[in-house]
Amino acid sequence: MIHGFRWCFFFILTLILMSCGGALPKGESTTKSQWDSFAEAKLAYDKIICHETTLLELEKLGFSPYSTPNVRILSYLDLIRRFNPNNSVKSEELPKSVRECLMGLEECFAYEATPGIRLSERSGNVVLDLLKFKRKKNITGWQFNALIVIDHGVIVYKIWSGTPIIDKVETEKNPLGPFQDSADTPLRNATGM
Repeated sequence: MIHGFRWCFFFILTLILMSCGGALPKGESTTKSQWDSFAEAKLAYDKIICHETTLLELEKLGFSPYSTPNVRILSYLDLIRRFNPNNSVKSEELPKSVRECLMGLEECFAYEATPGIRLSERSGNVVLDLLKFKRKKNITGWQFNALIVIDHGVIVYKIWSGTPIIDKVETEKNPLGPFQDSADTPLRNATGM
């Protein structure tokens, strides 16, 4: 009887400890750059002046693939695909500086920077998570995207986009738990952002 009581006590204690969210996995995805926040990246971007800023000045601002990680070089062919992905945009509809740049062929290229940080942390009941019945993931961070078009060593066009604050929750429910492949589950729910 005492042995059964101990077993029951340890079983309940184990369940209580396993229900703590601290035992769940955490992850981080960082696109390395010199900026620690969306605001810092946007501030550097705002210092770029079209038809004035040179490649050397651009490098000092942190938008050079040769000194800053994760800045991509796009050729004029990449730019054509970017500005006219399916031939639905007429040449005259493009910004004038981009049109003129593309006429220079190899002298026209662009830098694309996509710095950001994405943190993910699973929360909820450890037992339900480990058995795949219910998984909840909290995702936070920021993402900045900049496209900078360069013609003969001078910036002629720039555009930005991004998400200053990423804050979303992804919930995955599998009624059959470990007997159901989560990749085939259509019951995914994402909220926030």
